[in-house]
Amino acid sequence: MPELTLIYFNQKGRAELSRWILAYGGIPYTDERIEKEDWPEKKKAIYTGKVPVLMVDGEPLPESKAIARYLARLAGLVPEDPFKAAVCDSFVDALSDVAGEGYKIVFSSLSEEEKKKEFKEKLFPNFMKPALERMESKLSGQEWLCGDKISWADLILSLVFGAVHKRKPELMEPYPAVTGVVLKVRDLPAIKQWIETAPDTPY
Repeated sequence: MPELTLIYFNQKGRAELSRWILAYGGIPYTDERIEKEDWPEKKKAIYTGKVPVLMVDGEPLPESKAIARYLARLAGLVPEDPFKAAVCDSFVDALSDVAGEGYKIVFSSLSEEEKKKEFKEKLFPNFMKPALERMESKLSGQEWLCGDKISWADLILSLVFGAVHKRKPELMEPYPAVTGVVLKVRDLPAIKQWIETAPDTPY
């Protein structure tokens, strides 16, 4: 196993999927977290000047989805069949887009009330609901998004919609299959332990 260091801000954000994958796979790594006040100086030494970055035996791998995909292979969370792996990627891409729209609201200068309004009137109906409908349809008659075996697509599904289920469970009621996967992933011993012991950050 290569020596791994995951570099990101001291928050969940675009590195949390990779942390979940590492936890699931029991893969040892250094979780290097940057405080915001240290970023201007730290940025000078970061490959591409952006995070997350995964250092693999001293070599940098940028881009959050590339990092997560690489780690998912190490953890056995990518289907062996090339087509199934591509389908899995398509779910990850779709869910990453949903998360990205959410980040736009979270990191905006809007007030908390305005953010709640954006979630209710824009994010959920225009981005989350279509994704939920697609995933619910796919999960009809099968245990996991990509078939009979868990994949990194299931982890990001649980990551994206877990907060919705916790804060607005009524919105998830029409999607019992999705909810089932969300809860099942979070109940996996390694993921459950990570959620319970990870640094407590607001997002």
